[in-house]
Amino acid sequence: MAVEVLPSAKWLYCGEPDESQRAVLVQFSNGKLQNPGNLRFTLYKSNDSTNPRKRSHRIVAAETDRLSYVGNNFGTGALKCNTLCRHFVGILNKTSGQMEVYDAELFNMQPLCSDESIESELTVESQSKTFRDKMDSCIEAFGTTKQKRALNSRRMNRVGSESLSHAVAKAAESIIDTKGVTALVNDAMHDNLQDDSLYLPPCHADAAKPEDVYKFEDLLSPAEYEALRSPSDAFRNVTSEEILKMVEENSHCSFVIEALKSLPSNEESRDHQARCIWFLDTLIKFRAQKVIKRKSVLGPGVPHIINTKLLKQFTCLTYNNGSLRNLISGSMKAKIIAYVIVLALHINDFQIDLTVLQRDLKLSEKRMMEIAKAMRLKISKRKVSLAAGGEEEHRLGTLCVPLPPAQLDRQSKRRRMT
Repeated sequence: MAVEVLPSAKWLYCGEPDESQRAVLVQFSNGKLQNPGNLRFTLYKSNDSTNPRKRSHRIVAAETDRLSYVGNNFGTGALKCNTLCRHFVGILNKTSGQMEVYDAELFNMQPLCSDESIESELTVESQSKTFRDKMDSCIEAFGTTKQKRALNSRRMNRVGSESLSHAVAKAAESIIDTKGVTALVNDAMHDNLQDDSLYLPPCHADAAKPEDVYKFEDLLSPAEYEALRSPSDAFRNVTSEEILKMVEENSHCSFVIEALKSLPSNEESRDHQARCIWFLDTLIKFRAQKVIKRKSVLGPGVPHIINTKLLKQFTCLTYNNGSLRNLISGSMKAKIIAYVIVLALHINDFQIDLTVLQRDLKLSEKRMMEIAKAMRLKISKRKVSLAAGGEEEHRLGTLCVPLPPAQLDRQSKRRRMT
């Protein structure tokens, strides 16, 4: 019998046969089909067009008189070969001699058993069990030797943990009985004070003079102090008209404006005060930031050495979206507040209006008092006259030696200052 020899065909790549849908190839995991004509196929597409990953999700369902099959191209049942290689379907046009080639996708069809045949009523005992208990029962019945060994180890650890908790409770009762509650509270206060020192400026508690408690040299190095000469010129030579303009434009906070109004006439003292006020103003503006996206966040007017100091001393590095960023966290904001208070004390002869600073820093009174007490300031009250008439009560903070004992709020001693 003569075999018909077909002439060679030309390859014609046609892409996808339907818009955004490749040709479907199926294979059955439990055998081969004897009568393909009895199968009825249905293709389901994901209707989520916004998510690029879900947009290509497909489910193929096949039904016969005896059994149903399902396959998908996502999840654990998807074939890995679809991502490692490409599949094609070719259709030979004998008239034109062209082989039309289309993109295809392979689905692994698995039999779908009806839930009704495997569901049974749960007993009262199984309903009361947790998911972990049910998993443990399965491991006991069907688990491997390694799984059963891990289960026994976990149960032994649970018993050991309960014994340890009981022993710790008894030890704690014994310590409280022998040491006393007062001594334990004092130890807790000492631990909290050590935590506070992480964001407070260096404190010399045994100093004989207020200016030596928080030394100015600990705030600014000689090189940093010298770098403040040029940017502080505007404050050093400020006029009353310029101060009025600052008030109208609300370009500076209340503490800075009041400090500029009372600049000394002595040239050396005026220069020192102007530098301190400018750096305090810079710290307040810097604290208002959250994430530093560029190195010169406060503009080109800030000297490079001061900009580096702000980033290094008052921010923490975080990794986000493949890049490093400088973040002003809650603890860093508290550190800035503490440095602002110390600068204000040096500017105002070691007595400051905490209420004015609190409003400039947009803080709650409770938070301001927490930090002021941690810095061991003496807190007092004073009536202040308002421009519109009437009076209001302000809190004053005074740095005096010897330092008063450290104070800690009952509510705040249980949490860390952040």
